[in-house]
Amino acid sequence: MFKPKYPTPDTYVPVQHAAPDHSTTLTPTAPAPAPVPVAPARPTVQLTPGSALALAAGGGAVVLVVGAVLVSMLLAVAITAVSVAVCAVVLRSLLNNQKGH
Repeated sequence: MFKPKYPTPDTYVPVQHAAPDHSTTLTPTAPAPAPVPVAPARPTVQLTPGSALALAAGGGAVVLVVGAVLVSMLLAVAITAVSVAVCAVVLRSLLNNQKGH
């Protein structure tokens, strides 16, 4: 099942190519005019009132979700900064108390 099956060596027949015909002569002709580029036809998008409303609602939902994520990240950074500041003040007060006594 997993062994490849090769054809027998005597079934190969080489392809005979015909020799090129050099009897024809080329005559110079005027160059052909350049083709005019055709602009591709773009499909137009038809927005119905329902699809426009759905598009606006989807965009609004995306804006709200992205805004909520950004605000929560900003809040996390602010909370972290406040906690680090509180820790710094506590450590400073502890070290100052040791120097005094």
